[in-house]
Amino acid sequence: MNNQLYPFERNRYYPGKMLTTADFQAEQDYYINKSRFMNSLMYGAGIVCGLGVFSLDDLSILVESGVAIDGTGREIVVDSSVVRKLSAVEGFDSIKGDMATLCVRFKEEPVHTVYSVSHKDTDKEYEFNRISEGYELFLTEKKAKVKDYELQTEFLLRETLFKTTNYLAELIIPAIMSKDRNVRIVLSVKKISDEDVRLSTRGILELPVFATPDGKQELEVSAEDLHLSQGEVWRRDYWIRVQDVPANETNIILKSGSLQAFENDAAVSTSQSFTQKIRLTKDSPLELVNDEIGRMNLEMRGMGGEKNLIRLADIKIARTDSSYLIEEVQESGRRKHIAAPAQELLRSHYLEYFNKSVDLNGTPASGAAPVGDYAQRAAEGEIPEIATGVLEIPLGRNVKPGDIRYSGEIAHGLGKGNVHVDVGYEYISEDRTLGGSAKSTIYGNPELFAGHSDDMLQLETAVRVLNDKGSFVVAARILGPVDHLVLSFRWVAMRFPTGNDLEMLEDFYDRSISAETPTVTMGTKESHFFGVQFNNMKACSITYELTAPGSGEISADGIYTAPGKEGVYEIHIYCTDMPVICTYAYAIVKRKEHLEEAAADSAALDKESRLK
Repeated sequence: MNNQLYPFERNRYYPGKMLTTADFQAEQDYYINKSRFMNSLMYGAGIVCGLGVFSLDDLSILVESGVAIDGTGREIVVDSSVVRKLSAVEGFDSIKGDMATLCVRFKEEPVHTVYSVSHKDTDKEYEFNRISEGYELFLTEKKAKVKDYELQTEFLLRETLFKTTNYLAELIIPAIMSKDRNVRIVLSVKKISDEDVRLSTRGILELPVFATPDGKQELEVSAEDLHLSQGEVWRRDYWIRVQDVPANETNIILKSGSLQAFENDAAVSTSQSFTQKIRLTKDSPLELVNDEIGRMNLEMRGMGGEKNLIRLADIKIARTDSSYLIEEVQESGRRKHIAAPAQELLRSHYLEYFNKSVDLNGTPASGAAPVGDYAQRAAEGEIPEIATGVLEIPLGRNVKPGDIRYSGEIAHGLGKGNVHVDVGYEYISEDRTLGGSAKSTIYGNPELFAGHSDDMLQLETAVRVLNDKGSFVVAARILGPVDHLVLSFRWVAMRFPTGNDLEMLEDFYDRSISAETPTVTMGTKESHFFGVQFNNMKACSITYELTAPGSGEISADGIYTAPGKEGVYEIHIYCTDMPVICTYAYAIVKRKEHLEEAAADSAALDKESRLK
């Protein structure tokens, strides 16, 4: 059958046109194909309503009335319930195993014979006057898979944890995620052999800018004592929250050496680690999904899959020498339904019994701010207010060292009174750690970072706060050559606490953060992720910075890359919206040969202590 519905071509009428059978057929094809084309795009393939399958007795089945749409947009209407002996359904004789799949497909046939007035001796004397659109039930072997093509896009990443002759374990992760939203990671295990083998596995994921429901930045993924049949897939969902960080990219890292797998209690070989890059965006999940689905062209939608049938149920059959018995009818998980707009009101009503906006594990629901977020708590009056934003100062074409330029008057939004405002110079440079360009902000004197980037402009800044107006003005003095036309700054304003506000600040004193690994010994040019543990507080956005020039590099999501020289280097870690809550971590950097010597000395001391 030709499933191509387009391009569309309709009749063009003009005076004196002689209409033939082909013209009338073209008229029908145009409107029929247009309708089916829109059905396939707007609804897809599946069951609209009804078509339930039940076992009436050991030999017979009942198929309820209902409607379905197949892969080419044709409506399949079962106008009344149907009772059939299973042996009378087409395809029964070809079923060899104990499992069969009951399907329905569109079927049309000519009906209503009439006398053909214009027939000739060589023509048929009678012709069919109508075409009846109906359906046909049939059975197929369950093992002969009914193709259900899943469109593969780049929206979901599949990272292989390990593959043996018996099992394939993968992580399924969205390639792009919305900041300040919940996101799901799926551990998928598939049995790929028919051997009787049990599987257990566990591994630890490091999550630099994510938080688990208990506020950690590490997530253990595991499966215990799986016993699957060939082709069976087991899945487990893990929910984490994306923090609202400035970075536009991050990584999900399989912790080196953490992945273990056992088949029948015997260890199997697994990969040591992987790093999966994830894009971050402020767009909502709905915008991301709509954008991805909108990318699919007609060729992608038309690829693969069996378009001419709808699966209704799997039927388990017990055979005897001369007959058969229907043991079970399995509908759950075998049927694909279409979410018709006319059913939306009833669907929403039923879902109210399951959906709740508050996450029971303490993680805010999608769209809600983290409990520990400074701006959210300030809005609720718990702690002093803070505001931030971006401003630009135009330079003009003839600027030279020593010139001073001013911003316009900017309202900080905290009202009149004693407010502190600080500004930082923003610039874009190449970041080897992230493998691309990255935005940086320097608060204070940029001269201290003069050797870090050729794109950095040397300048000094001052801020004049207009307390009685609730605004401020920024001045910038150019200290070196410049080829920019506009300077970009990030400003942060904080109202000084007074009166009762001072009591509110006491809330900070029982909250703290600490590095999961405060001190790490590593080789030159090696990388390490500094995870953060939150104490008496919810997870919040974290900022990492090096306290001295030449200390290596650290990305926005906490991945530290050691420099090429030995030394002890300090990393300052603090809550982005609450800098008073901070901690420090240290990297002891040694050359590879020195690390090997230290490891050998440690092993010798350990052996000596055991002998004693």
